[in-house]
Amino acid sequence: QVQLVESGGGLVQAGGSLRLSCAASGRTFSNYFMGWFRQAPGKEREFAAAISWSGTSTYYADSVKGRFTISRDNAKNTVYLQMNSVKPEDTAVYYCAASETATTLAHEYGSWGQGTQVTVSS
Repeated sequence: QVQLVESGGGLVQAGGSLRLSCAASGRTFSNYFMGWFRQAPGKEREFAAAISWSGTSTYYADSVKGRFTISRDNAKNTVYLQMNSVKPEDTAVYYCAASETATTLAHEYGSWGQGTQVTVSS
């Protein structure tokens, strides 16, 4: 499995921006379909965004579409989540995950990072 480490979380005011990074190691990064998920307190983990192996296709949850952008740099073994116009309801622990198949379903991702906290103040 690939090892994943997220970074870039923190406290941001509503309307602001934040960029999350997820560095991969251990396996060939370009072999993995990558996703970002989030889990708010008391809620189930939910899909936020995903990107295909080459980065040509991206997928978003309706709740983040138009505000978040997922991208990847296969030369740097890193996937990013640019978060713009953030809202208090975006507050959650954000996880990156890797899958060998194209999917937005959490249970189909075999590798997960430890998560990074994002807190949006109103």
